[in-house]
Amino acid sequence: MSLEVSIGQVKRDISELVNRVAYQGERVILTSRGRPKAVLVSLEDYEKLQQTEQGLPSRSAWLIEANALAARIKERLGDAVINVDALMDADRSDLQDHF
Repeated sequence: MSLEVSIGQVKRDISELVNRVAYQGERVILTSRGRPKAVLVSLEDYEKLQQTEQGLPSRSAWLIEANALAARIKERLGDAVINVDALMDADRSDLQDHF
């Protein structure tokens, strides 16, 4: 849940707002002249953002590898059509057999 608060109110109510963020999981959007300027988030939310940012290079590397793999598959298969639905069905069936 998000709450919009003016910078002036933040100056008056910072302790209350910090407690709402830390203990109730709220996010406080700080506004100036009615426009959003920043967000007050819990330490937990901040750490999640940090982890996401750190994971971005690995996602980029994964995408590069995936594109390279797709190119190798296309080279190997040429113009052959791949029935993705059949592959998904076979995968589901395989998973059901194992569990």
